[in-house]
Amino acid sequence: MQQLDNSILLWIQENLRCDFLTAVLKPITISGNGGFIFLAAVFFLLIFPKTRKTGILCLCSLSLMLIVNNLILKNLIDRQRPFVQITELVSLVSFPKDSSFPSGHSACAFAFAGTILFNCRKRFSIPALTFAFLMAFSRIYVGVHFLTDVIAGALTGFLLSFLVSRFYKKICCKEH
Repeated sequence: MQQLDNSILLWIQENLRCDFLTAVLKPITISGNGGFIFLAAVFFLLIFPKTRKTGILCLCSLSLMLIVNNLILKNLIDRQRPFVQITELVSLVSFPKDSSFPSGHSACAFAFAGTILFNCRKRFSIPALTFAFLMAFSRIYVGVHFLTDVIAGALTGFLLSFLVSRFYKKICCKEH
């Protein structure tokens, strides 16, 4: 599996990287640093009464994701970043200092997008999911994550958003 992960990264570097994609994907990946773009979106959702519930659920999903993904899984697995393991790989962004598996950016993106999907009209979930996929791919493209890191992060974030949404609906939306 590690050899396939390595091959995918080197293939992307050699065959997909170009000025246009770098100009699009690098800002997307940077926007996820520290969860900034997701926290900004949550803040925006919390401002308006109509979207406040969704903002709270997004905040819950992101908080749970931070605990499970960044505090537990990353420390438990402690996988080295690709640019440490593959000498031919050129990272397009500064080197993250935490471990690689699972991708925190991907987990945040899918925790947020999943919460939107499970709690809003579908027309809102399409842009959120599109951005989540772009965020996940950007992490591979810039050379800071393996494909398996991104898949695990996406699955973790999506699963946690599902659990938060189900818990909310079970507890708060019971018929009396």
